[in-house]
Amino acid sequence: MKLKMMYSYLNTDINVIEQSLEKTIEAESSLLRQASLHTLRAGGKRIRPVFVLLGGKFGDYDINVIKNAAVPLELIHMASLVHDDVIDDAELRRGQPTIKAKWDNRIAMYTGDYIFARALELVTEIKNPLAHQILSKTIVELSVGEIEQIKDKYNFNQNLRDYFRRIKRKTALLIAASCQLGAVASGVEEKVHKNLFRFGYYVGMSYQITDDILDFTGTEKELGKPAGGDLLQGNITLPVLYAMEDRELRMEIQSVREDMPRPQIDRIISRILQSGAIEKSILVSDHYLDKALAVLEELPQNRAKRTLRDIAKYIGKRKF
Repeated sequence: MKLKMMYSYLNTDINVIEQSLEKTIEAESSLLRQASLHTLRAGGKRIRPVFVLLGGKFGDYDINVIKNAAVPLELIHMASLVHDDVIDDAELRRGQPTIKAKWDNRIAMYTGDYIFARALELVTEIKNPLAHQILSKTIVELSVGEIEQIKDKYNFNQNLRDYFRRIKRKTALLIAASCQLGAVASGVEEKVHKNLFRFGYYVGMSYQITDDILDFTGTEKELGKPAGGDLLQGNITLPVLYAMEDRELRMEIQSVREDMPRPQIDRIISRILQSGAIEKSILVSDHYLDKALAVLEELPQNRAKRTLRDIAKYIGKRKF
């Protein structure tokens, strides 16, 4: 079953979110409006808003309230991608030109800042102070994660703990907050929204590890960019860390640089694929997925819980 079919019964509310996203990023500046819409219309699974909606289904669900959590979280995610593309000097995202490629770095940075500011403006509509505490903490951790990624570029001496801490901040906490904020906005009891946070955290870890695996196993058509792009940009992911346990392969990986000829990076990717690192990484992703499914068992039975289970299994088992 395709991912979007799993939550197709939410399509009416997802359309409300989509319309609200477009309305929120309207700007007086035509350039800012064009750049923001370019990012919005580039696509994406909108998985974070979906998690917000599903979290809200455990309480007093009202789309007009829930959207004030769903839209800001997606905007924060979008803004972080715009900034990432500047940092990584990326020309493509999801097969489309990035803002920095279509315009320039300055336009991209201002667009990311604008989208981020609009997210903060909208979240003030949520009256529960806990929601603001969760979101502000998440933004702080996300920012630290971005800095850590910059600091760790081409740092081949980092360890597994560095990697897990970084993906926790860059990916997992935003998904965790999405699950939790929907529940908080709908007034659920503390035990439920905390369990939803834990579920989202474990799913987020599995999601990012799977992405890092797919960066080596996916095709350029599937990825929207050449395979091994993360390594070429100096981002040391779990498969790379496991591959470097082989001393000879470690020496070769440490020679990676941004301007490395494609045949040379392809040879290194091939050796990583043959090293057993992918299989080890899949086991770690599966471990986090199992923990997410275990947390789900502690939540009340409803349709949203079944959907969360289906989504978690899909995320953890994407094509390698």
